[in-house]
Amino acid sequence: MASPYPHYAWAAGHFILLVCSMRYLLAWVTFKSGAYEIWYRSAFTGAIISYAIVVYKSLGTPQPNAAYFRKALADENFQYFLLALFWWFTKPVSLAIIPYATFSLFHALTFTRTNIIPRIFPTQPAPGQGEAARAPAHPLAKSIHTWVKANYDGAMRSVAWAELVILVRVTLGFVFGLIPFVSSKIGMKNSFLAPIVFAQFLRLRYYYSAFTRTVVQNADALISNYVNQPSAPPALKQAWVPLRTVIVKYGASVIEPAQPAAAGAAGARR
Repeated sequence: MASPYPHYAWAAGHFILLVCSMRYLLAWVTFKSGAYEIWYRSAFTGAIISYAIVVYKSLGTPQPNAAYFRKALADENFQYFLLALFWWFTKPVSLAIIPYATFSLFHALTFTRTNIIPRIFPTQPAPGQGEAARAPAHPLAKSIHTWVKANYDGAMRSVAWAELVILVRVTLGFVFGLIPFVSSKIGMKNSFLAPIVFAQFLRLRYYYSAFTRTVVQNADALISNYVNQPSAPPALKQAWVPLRTVIVKYGASVIEPAQPAAAGAAGARR
């Protein structure tokens, strides 16, 4: 029988991520995030723990060869694991924590439903069904299951939109960082690596996530429709058309098809 401890460590990582994210985001919306950077780092520490466990379970022991790395890059958990490492080592970007916190909310709720509630509120099979019969789920567990099913797709679409916004944020952060007066006033500065790394991450998400593809297509339609209106400033269209061409060419290169995840692996998006 496999040890349950890796699963508990995975869950602990998500609970750490969720709690620390909530505390940091509360400080962020009240303009006090600078004093709570430890919560930001702690949140991504939880993410690194959880995603490292899932990657190990689904891909096995890391191998120093190109085949393993190509397989890993096609695994969404490995993608989020690498990105969590990048966010941990770089200057905080508050928006970056939102997708991870969203995933952790659903994982924490599911773990609570399947592991915590049955131990705190055990139920018994109905009389006459015998000892082998499965005990009914507790009403609280049923409520959590219903909520998760009803809100999962909407939350994943929100994450995909948030990731587009993050790309805009880190791109502007790099541009503003080149202008000392602007960066000192706005305080939105990051290294040139952030937009490069996140653009590559988003490119992978476009290939491997239906939610991301849909959101990118919707964003493209919204922007194109706006800049093509007669009332739109001509400069917008002149800027958007070549920019869109560059984006399409960047995303058009071939990426190896995704490999099926191992059975039972707890992923970032399920």
